[in-house]
Amino acid sequence: MIFGGYVGPHPRPPHLTGCRAVAPSIWLSEHVPDHAVRTATAGQTHITILGPCGATQADVQALAERGIPHNAAWRWAGAYAVAHETPERDVVLYTDPAAARPLYATPYLDGWVWASSARALSGLLNAGIDLDRLACAITAPGVLALTQGSTYFSQVYQLPAGARIRLSARGGPLETAVLWMPAPGHHDLVPRLRTALLDAVALRTRLSERLSCDLSGGLDSTSLAVATAATLQAGRTLDAVTVHPAGNRSGADLRYARIAAAAYPDRITHRLLPLTTHELPYTGLNSVPATDEPAPSTTAQARFLGQLRWMRATFDADVHMTGDGGDSILFVPPLQLADLVRRRRARRMAREAFGWARLRQTAVGPILRDAVRSARITRPAALHTLAKALFAPAGSAAGDERGDVAWFAGRSAPIWASEPARRAAASAAHAAAYETDPFSALDSATRYLVDEVREVARTATADAQLAAAADVELHNPFLDAAVVDAALSVDSEQRPPVFTYKPHLAAAMAGMLPAQVAARTTKGDFDADHYAGMRTNLPTLLELVSHGYLAKLGLLIPAKARAALRQCAAGIPIPGVPIEPVLVLEAWLNAHEGAPAPAWTYGPLEVQQ
Repeated sequence: MIFGGYVGPHPRPPHLTGCRAVAPSIWLSEHVPDHAVRTATAGQTHITILGPCGATQADVQALAERGIPHNAAWRWAGAYAVAHETPERDVVLYTDPAAARPLYATPYLDGWVWASSARALSGLLNAGIDLDRLACAITAPGVLALTQGSTYFSQVYQLPAGARIRLSARGGPLETAVLWMPAPGHHDLVPRLRTALLDAVALRTRLSERLSCDLSGGLDSTSLAVATAATLQAGRTLDAVTVHPAGNRSGADLRYARIAAAAYPDRITHRLLPLTTHELPYTGLNSVPATDEPAPSTTAQARFLGQLRWMRATFDADVHMTGDGGDSILFVPPLQLADLVRRRRARRMAREAFGWARLRQTAVGPILRDAVRSARITRPAALHTLAKALFAPAGSAAGDERGDVAWFAGRSAPIWASEPARRAAASAAHAAAYETDPFSALDSATRYLVDEVREVARTATADAQLAAAADVELHNPFLDAAVVDAALSVDSEQRPPVFTYKPHLAAAMAGMLPAQVAARTTKGDFDADHYAGMRTNLPTLLELVSHGYLAKLGLLIPAKARAALRQCAAGIPIPGVPIEPVLVLEAWLNAHEGAPAPAWTYGPLEVQQ
């Protein structure tokens, strides 16, 4: 699903080949479903909502007639952006706070071209890969502070999330204002989270008559499944899918999934998908579809795409929900302990530290010392420390951020990162420390979560692009802007202890979630499959790191990457940064270089009513 537009003085604006116009300067690719676009006009003002949104047509018309409120991008259920075309032919974009519907832009023809796909814009520019972004992905994967605003393509930039961005028809720099800020108040999180989640799944029930959902037996996907079942109209059912090892139907995950499905026998059709050796992790990495960036499900793409294709063929699924994002928005960062020290809440801090130590079966002393030390460390100072740790040779001391209660816990350069890669990542960390942070007034735990959620939400769009290859529309309701706003706008006094497991979600789903599932505090893992897949595919993986793009670009030390792979395949964990991001990057680069770039053309488009 790609949409975008050109804002500027050129009489022949660029647009994707084969697209259609829905507003004077906004176009859609041929694969955008009708339910993902809403338009309204009042005089020379045009409003376009791009992405699934719970607003009614009357709501959209009101935006055109009365103006756009600051919270328009998170006012309703869904993951969407709002585009406002003014009488002066400027375009004002309102981006969602979670970055679940990311927008990108590049300067072009004395104006700006913007789109929902970074790779599409790279095709317009014939842009190369941004080597600094690759370096950060190898050396410090998942650290959003190092890559904020950049993409994997040179001269293509991500627009700020939760912001208003004006693109002037006269050209010139972007005018940006941050609109969203977590607003901890005295409201009760539980009813607000319940309402947001129910609205999110209700929206999806309106998008498809063949709605499906993961039902893993864990709290996140099970909550979505039962919430959907509770809101479905009479006579409709939800197809809920549980994957399990072939020949084994006795696992805990499947047992809990069956309990949930049995609670709604007339609303949930429970479908089981046995996994064989053909769906092992790391299988088929040479056949991954091209996406805007490396997709989180890349290493599991054989299972991920296999499940979606099976669903499409078996019961014609077209819109599928996952529980992705639940772990992020409901996570309680260990930095909460530092916040408690800073607020002189010593008794609560000690209680949480001891509870966390018991849960992890570790000594409490280091946790207490980390909390006290981190209470004195600002985020900019932590970024400078991170820069030193990333540039230092692997295995050397990483400074004050080595503890678990830290902004960037345990970060140091992996042994396979080359010196140029480490230098680039360190430079990015130093630069980030000097940037103005609009969230500097937040407590440390909430500030940490803003980056965590945005990294997960943005990369989840790459998974959605993978799913599109199976002709399935992927949705992650936990990453809806309204859900994220509810989860993060919670007073620190209401936040649960660091050692608890999603008590607010269990409370929000009260009356819908079976008691046995609500009480669950663990989740099954796929570690055995992970190692089995790595062993099975080891020759291919060794070839990837030995003769892949990263080695040719001088960012990877192949011999050390091969040694790490063999160690992992033997079932021996590697401390620090995992080797998987290297494999994911290589698979993504192969896919990008092997797929044709999106084609562009020039000229005006007729708006289709």
